[in-house]
Amino acid sequence: MSLNYDSALAIYEPTLGLEVHVELNTKSKMFCGCATEFGAQPNTQTCPVCLGLPGSLPVVNKRAIESSILIGLALNCSIAPFSRFARKNYFYPDMPKNFQTSQYDEPICVNGYLDVDVETDEGNKTFRVEIERVHMEEDTGKSLHVGGATGRIHGADHSLLDYNRAGIPLVEIVTKIVPNTGKYAPLVARAYVATLRDILRALKVSDVKMEQGSLRCDVNLSLSKIGSGKLGTRSETKNVNSLRSVERAVTGEVIRHANRLESGEKIVQETRHFLEESGETRPGRSKEQAEDYRYFPDPDLVPVTPAASWIEELRATLPERPSLRRKRIKEEWNVPDKEMQAMINADVLDIVEATVLLGADPTKARTWWLGEISRIANDQNVAIADLAITPADVAQIVALVAAGELTDKLARQVVEGVIAGEGKPSEVVAKRGIKVVNDDGALLAAIEKVCAEQADTAEKVRGGHLPAAGALIGAVMKETKGQADAAKVRELLLKHLGQG
Repeated sequence: MSLNYDSALAIYEPTLGLEVHVELNTKSKMFCGCATEFGAQPNTQTCPVCLGLPGSLPVVNKRAIESSILIGLALNCSIAPFSRFARKNYFYPDMPKNFQTSQYDEPICVNGYLDVDVETDEGNKTFRVEIERVHMEEDTGKSLHVGGATGRIHGADHSLLDYNRAGIPLVEIVTKIVPNTGKYAPLVARAYVATLRDILRALKVSDVKMEQGSLRCDVNLSLSKIGSGKLGTRSETKNVNSLRSVERAVTGEVIRHANRLESGEKIVQETRHFLEESGETRPGRSKEQAEDYRYFPDPDLVPVTPAASWIEELRATLPERPSLRRKRIKEEWNVPDKEMQAMINADVLDIVEATVLLGADPTKARTWWLGEISRIANDQNVAIADLAITPADVAQIVALVAAGELTDKLARQVVEGVIAGEGKPSEVVAKRGIKVVNDDGALLAAIEKVCAEQADTAEKVRGGHLPAAGALIGAVMKETKGQADAAKVRELLLKHLGQG
């Protein structure tokens, strides 16, 4: 009988290990001056250094060192006074030097931790994930396998190589083993990556776009019989690139391991590839040990020796921890739990806060970003932050509505115009001729016309049947092309019909 997740955990205890690779948002690569722009034409951002040509000499990117220290400090790590790079030797087509430059036994940050909150059957529970190391390294190039059914090298007709990514600055954050998570292992893994992503975004060291590979997670998992006290053989699911997939990868590997063990099969120590469509994994390659890479110190790079005074300067710049910030904002703005979660899920908290800091009412600001702007983003299938509208634009629109110069309906037109590239809100208003009809004479003229056209309805209102006024107000709004203030129209209409 095949085991499901719950039955697997009745027999086995999972142990996690998480390795998160973070692409730093430096303007140049780790050891050279090449650009790091995402999406550039293949092989246009390369030079002799990142291609490993003979005679080229690397120089460490100072901003990458600074970002790594900030990450370590935010994760409660000790910053090493001495660290250095090593050559990790292996042959792979997308590694032009045939070695990757990476910190091995002397990383820049060690012995940290990150507390994450998970909703359990007993309520909210905090799990401490201990950090073993934070180290710097460079990314490899990218292989594109053409032909075949899977997009991988097996069965492909040929392969293409793009070295733009070779040499991109990376930081790898490696946890110690994470025991005692029980059935919450998938949620702990997800919460850890989510919390880490929030911290990295707050530090402004990476754009942490998982869908673009700026942040990716390798999920290590092993199972052992409950009470055995022994660690099982681990598998490593590589390059998982969404929070949902991290959770599913852990769940799927628990089920796979348990069923293999229950059928008398051994777990192979190997890398595996996550399949988004099924939530399962498939074999990659056998997992090498560190000694297989023949690490040795890079002779072309000097050790990294940050001054203690510099470390303390960087510590003083650490931003407010995201969890504390969210709590503060929730209290200051009096945001209901559901709406707070909606802002977090939509990744607009920063944008809304920026809008509020420009003078917008918090409720109005989040209504616009979560409402009309979010709708347009969904229609265009883009992230809200990628739309051509800024917090300053929204703050101005909120101010125009508050001043009575725009109605909500007209403001939506302005939002559409700004996103369409027609200019700033004031420019869109001018170009489209958008303005609120405030002139009492013009409104009364429209009211009289509508009442004459709908005399029966007008008579009902005169007789005290006020719900009938809704149809007349709607007709007046149509007559004024939506440019009238509905509240004012109602006031003037009822007065006109003797009900004011």
